[in-house]
Amino acid sequence: MPVKAAGNFTRLACCAAAISAAAATAVYSQQAAIDDIKGKIFEARMAQQTFAEGLKHCNELDGKNVFQRLHNRILNLENYLHSLENLVKAEVFNPEKKRPWNAEDAKQRWEEVKREAQEDREKCELVRSLPQLEKQLDELQKNAAASDKKN
Repeated sequence: MPVKAAGNFTRLACCAAAISAAAATAVYSQQAAIDDIKGKIFEARMAQQTFAEGLKHCNELDGKNVFQRLHNRILNLENYLHSLENLVKAEVFNPEKKRPWNAEDAKQRWEEVKREAQEDREKCELVRSLPQLEKQLDELQKNAAASDKKN
């Protein structure tokens, strides 16, 4: 009989450990979700500050246009590409490279501008999502507090 009791106790201990591990995993997962949303909220608020002028043009910043900070204006990527091609054809002086524009310079600049257009679009989307992120954070924190009270 004592062996059977010890076996039951071992099974209970294993079950308790499994439940405890599952609870810890749930808490960790919940905290990870909270931290992730906090990170996104921080990034959105930083974008509001550092990209304030560009945010005025978010309706146009759809990945096909880029915000030119220096002149505070929107540039169409297709037109920008044609301008780069014309710089190469006319062999206009490239002050960055201290020589006339060539195809490689234009290609590098084109890739950079496409990346900037994508980043501008992502910043706008992030700032637009800020109210929803704040709402999600509030709900997760309330759920976490309720879970803590249960435990």
